[in-house]
Amino acid sequence: MNVAVNMERMTEKLVEWFQQSLSDAGGNSVVIGISGGKDSSVAAALSVKALGKERVYGVLMPDGKQTDIDYSYGICKHLDIPHQVVDIKPMTDAFIQQLKTVSFLKNPDLSNQTRVNMPARVRMVTLFGIAQSMEGARVLNTSNLSEDWVGYGTLYGDLAGAFSPLGDLTSDEVIDLGRHLGVPEKYLVKDPSDGLTGITDEENLGFSYETLNRYIRTGIIEDREVKEKIDQLHQLNRFKFEPIPRFSSELPKHPK
Repeated sequence: MNVAVNMERMTEKLVEWFQQSLSDAGGNSVVIGISGGKDSSVAAALSVKALGKERVYGVLMPDGKQTDIDYSYGICKHLDIPHQVVDIKPMTDAFIQQLKTVSFLKNPDLSNQTRVNMPARVRMVTLFGIAQSMEGARVLNTSNLSEDWVGYGTLYGDLAGAFSPLGDLTSDEVIDLGRHLGVPEKYLVKDPSDGLTGITDEENLGFSYETLNRYIRTGIIEDREVKEKIDQLHQLNRFKFEPIPRFSSELPKHPK
């Protein structure tokens, strides 16, 4: 169940906010990791509307072979934005090999969590490396509210970026925005997956986005076990979205 949204007005506000956020960050263009899924596709389409296609740069980052990379190429072609493929597998392999040399690791093969999150972090290192080598370019975050609500993202990986235009929209609302922006349906209805574990997001989470989105917007949920799981994930993962805790010395600071 979706809360009624005036998508025309929402888009106008988003474009205005987008332009102001980029200006506040000292930027004039954006660099986006293009997976070919709904979030990166809609974020790229929104960027084109806000900035024009000449100031939106797509980066395709397969970790070796990516079976659905045609979607990434397709949305870049549809939007007519400059894009480049950067195969991150040599980088992820190098990180993993070097980490295995750490003497105090009890398991030199590394944890599954380390391996699953490594490509997301390497992708963000790649995006920032590109953006910081382009005058005025800033990395755009493409996460949505549904993923963020349950912490379904990698800290210092896909949760990073200069600003997050989709961060307060559920996955259903992102799809609605994409339709309003003219994104072809195949990029919006593609089963969401992290591209890392080989299964869909909903299989990973153990509940549907429909159930999660309804709960986020209305507080209504029938399955108590699913409610408890969502609430637990939300609570345990809040640290990913809060400023890093820092000790307050209470020493004087020069006023702004």
